[in-house]
Amino acid sequence: MLLDCHTKNTLAAMLFFASFPAQSAPGPDAVRTESGLVSGAGTDVRVFKGIPYAAAPVGELRWRAPQPPPHWDDIREAAEFGAPCPQPAVLKMLKQSEDCLTLNIWTPGKRSSKRLPVMVSIHGGGFIGGWSGMPIYDGAGFARQGIVFVSINYRLGVLGFLAHPDLSRESPYGSSGNYGLLDQIAALQWVQRNIAAFGGDPRQVTIFGESAGGSAVCLLLASPLAKGTFQRAIAESAQGLYLPIPHRDRSWFGNPPAERMGLRVAADAATLRALSAEELLKKLSSDPAMPRNAEFQPIVDGRVLPDDPAAIYNSARTPRVPVIAGTNSDDAFALILFTPVKTISDYRAFLKTRFGDAAGKAFDLYPASSDSEANKTARQIFTDANFLYGTRSMLLALSRTNKAVHWYYFTRFDDLSRKLRAPGAIHGAELRYVFGDLSRSMFAGTPFALGEPTHDETDQTVARAMNGAWVQFAKTGRPNGKGLPVWPALTPGNLQYLEYGDDIHVGRGLRDQQMAFFEEYYGRLRSAKEKSSR
Repeated sequence: MLLDCHTKNTLAAMLFFASFPAQSAPGPDAVRTESGLVSGAGTDVRVFKGIPYAAAPVGELRWRAPQPPPHWDDIREAAEFGAPCPQPAVLKMLKQSEDCLTLNIWTPGKRSSKRLPVMVSIHGGGFIGGWSGMPIYDGAGFARQGIVFVSINYRLGVLGFLAHPDLSRESPYGSSGNYGLLDQIAALQWVQRNIAAFGGDPRQVTIFGESAGGSAVCLLLASPLAKGTFQRAIAESAQGLYLPIPHRDRSWFGNPPAERMGLRVAADAATLRALSAEELLKKLSSDPAMPRNAEFQPIVDGRVLPDDPAAIYNSARTPRVPVIAGTNSDDAFALILFTPVKTISDYRAFLKTRFGDAAGKAFDLYPASSDSEANKTARQIFTDANFLYGTRSMLLALSRTNKAVHWYYFTRFDDLSRKLRAPGAIHGAELRYVFGDLSRSMFAGTPFALGEPTHDETDQTVARAMNGAWVQFAKTGRPNGKGLPVWPALTPGNLQYLEYGDDIHVGRGLRDQQMAFFEEYYGRLRSAKEKSSR
């Protein structure tokens, strides 16, 4: 999976969390979890922050599957978010810690006689950054609509996704890597065991996330270890689906085996564990011979991900749960900064690098007649290849056995997209609409904010529709309801989607010729790989 520049925006956005006011003093009521009592804060919405769902993955527990959480005797005041997991130097202003496997819960202050549906948010950040305590992930708005909302931390980068022969040998399963995904599964298992005490229904859990969080949702759908921990799933702007991802011990579409990258960090597990998190991150960032932290991502490890996710989807080895997924019209606006394209010559070279002997066909489908068009067109093919193609392919595969599959396309040209002179809705733009709070921007208070967010009546309409559909989906497994736009399901014979733009309407098909090109190109790579593996 590729890293996008939205990671940098996400990381910088975390720096302003301290400017937000603390919640009111802890209330008198306490909730009993399997580890002990916790007290929350608030009245109409009660908030419980920083609850450990697993033991601190430090010392000998570093690069091991998450272990049961600690116990405590007194009432734990769950008044502060847990520390962000260690991540790149841009976040050194934050107090990071490897003891970061915590979650947060927002629940209606007035207890219902019925168990309420649960939404579990998985943060974005390219699998190298991010934090559940970011204000954009505040769940109060969902809780006010009868949802028990949970946000989680998980291990990141080299600490979350290192594959190494020594680690594989010491594992009872003979594999390593994907510790961040195992953390997410452990958090979902904690929710199954404990959420009823907070008024939630463990039989109505919706997982959802954006960017790396959306990719994680799709990988959890493909993981047999996550089966039964959720009943609905929403993936926003998932990246890299149906594209090559690393394999633990053999090449995957030309990517080096993940364990080989692990060996480049250190030769043995003892040396790895002797390094502090700070030393490890510094080693990766300062030594040009070392893999970048960004290269440690989810992999095919044989256990958490037993196979190429595309193969898992295409062979119907996923749970038949209702799914919403979609992308934004300019998801790659920031990502293309990693591959600067200023001229047609740059653009042709980029296509040659990405598509080899199919570069000419790619140019025919995504033509540029001038240097001024080159960058815009490159962003479009990046968006389509890295986001749209994979999401569309996944939904099409799911729809062959699942009648509750819904596709969206977000095109609303918001104020940030306009200020950045993007040609469409940039990566992450839909989040404030989904959360129903247009006054809150992912980038507020950061160098990327470009002023206070603004909105108009059209934005309010889109926000009501998206937030309402997400809430209705969490409650019923369908995004349709009173006052909401009619959103038909996608079927193999009718690739229809709901467009959230300047107006909200149903569309059918979306760049079908271009999608057929990607399917042929990547399908050819898969076939060649399968033949070479026999």
